[in-house]
Amino acid sequence: IEVDVKTDLTPSELEDIIGVYHGLSIRSKTKVTKDLLSKAKNLKVIGRAGIGLDNVDIPAATSADVAVMNTPLGNAITTAEHTIAMLMALSRNIPRATATLKDGKWEKKNLRGREIYNKTLGLVGIGNIGSLVAERAMGLKMKVIGFDPYQAAEAIEDMGIRPVTFEQILSDSDYISIHTPKTKETTNLFNKETLLKMKQDAMLINCARGGIVNEEDLHDVLKSNHLGGAALDVFETEPPGKICLMDLDNLICTSHLGASTFEAQDNVARDVATQITDYLLTGEAENIVNQKSD
Repeated sequence: IEVDVKTDLTPSELEDIIGVYHGLSIRSKTKVTKDLLSKAKNLKVIGRAGIGLDNVDIPAATSADVAVMNTPLGNAITTAEHTIAMLMALSRNIPRATATLKDGKWEKKNLRGREIYNKTLGLVGIGNIGSLVAERAMGLKMKVIGFDPYQAAEAIEDMGIRPVTFEQILSDSDYISIHTPKTKETTNLFNKETLLKMKQDAMLINCARGGIVNEEDLHDVLKSNHLGGAALDVFETEPPGKICLMDLDNLICTSHLGASTFEAQDNVARDVATQITDYLLTGEAENIVNQKSD
């Protein structure tokens, strides 16, 4: 395999050169559009160093006979750890406590937190990352319930998670953590109607994909103090700029750091290089998310 490393290309620059390549390795910034694919006459495979494929037009790739693969395991632990970190920081008001103390204020009485011991964590999605979050939450002595329409109840129970309906997740959870891809079914899954069905003072964590939570509705529900708080690592538009959510004390947020550790980025880079090489040289198809046409 002959490899060219070309980072920070503009879309037009990538379109100008893509025609000579058989494989394309990307992270989250590069957009693989129908227009780009129309110029990729020799392309056989697209490899995403990471899980999410929001930036790839998968139907267009399938029509063009281009395989699309991701690397779902390389950053799973890192993202699960970030979820737990967000849960803990939200529960103990760590970002606000840091900011106020650095501002010379001692707001101990105003920043009383909550224990997570014996609280119920509801997982929406129990794939690679969701199951790792469950393991860590159970280690912290939380009760874990889960909803995943693509997992058998027996498989969920084998993980030590109690399988429930989505409605039960909303009504029974002290914390809800989202671990699904963004699809037509999950876009705006958490909106004003569903957010108001959550327990009074419950908390929401989203380290999955922006757009699963309706940000305007979340703002309104947080501002009304129906929810105790929310932690977002992902946004509908990234970077989100100064959106109204940022003005709320009961929101904490990070800049899509779920997979951003040195270990995870090294893992997914190695994984995608190996998968693309194997596919081009031997036809071995690992973590292919689309089926090429006959």
